[in-house]
Amino acid sequence: MLKSSPPTLNYEQILWNNGLLHIAGVDEVGRGCLSGPVMAAAVILPKNCNIIQQVTDSKKLSAKQREQLFPLIQSQVLDFAIGIASVAEIDQFNILQATYLAMQRALKRLKQVDYILIDGKLTKNQPFGNHITPIIDGDQYCYSIACASIIAKVSRDRLMQRLSKTYQGYGWERNAGYGTAQHKQAIQKQGLTPHHRRSFSTVKAALFLDAEIHTPDTLA
Repeated sequence: MLKSSPPTLNYEQILWNNGLLHIAGVDEVGRGCLSGPVMAAAVILPKNCNIIQQVTDSKKLSAKQREQLFPLIQSQVLDFAIGIASVAEIDQFNILQATYLAMQRALKRLKQVDYILIDGKLTKNQPFGNHITPIIDGDQYCYSIACASIIAKVSRDRLMQRLSKTYQGYGWERNAGYGTAQHKQAIQKQGLTPHHRRSFSTVKAALFLDAEIHTPDTLA
């Protein structure tokens, strides 16, 4: 299997050459989780910055590698911000709209944004305006988006680790709220916490892994 190329500054360079200096790379984490908020990061890099060679899609890195890269990225950027959409907002609006909300909040916390590079696709009713380019697998190809993916992932993992100390048994310190077997079994045995996404069918299904169990009060 051929090794994939690292993210580049090609997208940013085109925009820099057109006089746009404050380019926000944006990515999210936590869309597929059963618990915890969805979180987005927005990163603005200095023009013609040096690439940190180890930076890539956060999913391709170990937790230790992400933690090591986090302060290096922070020291390099001109500006960065985190945006969060809560579990209540996910359940109220749906995960896509909550993801957009988290991204908007991250972008609003930046001092200045001339253009946005965002990971993935956008729907027709996207709220970001026209000065934006969606890039499928952007965290693999676009350096600023890859930086944002690491910032978002580390920030959310740390949050879930803190929550795991209060809500023990779900394995959040290891699974970050994703639907592992241990997590689903804990939902079945212990019920739901205030941080579980009750609108997710996977969460509801996890309550009935064993046909003999009764409906937990937390389903109501």
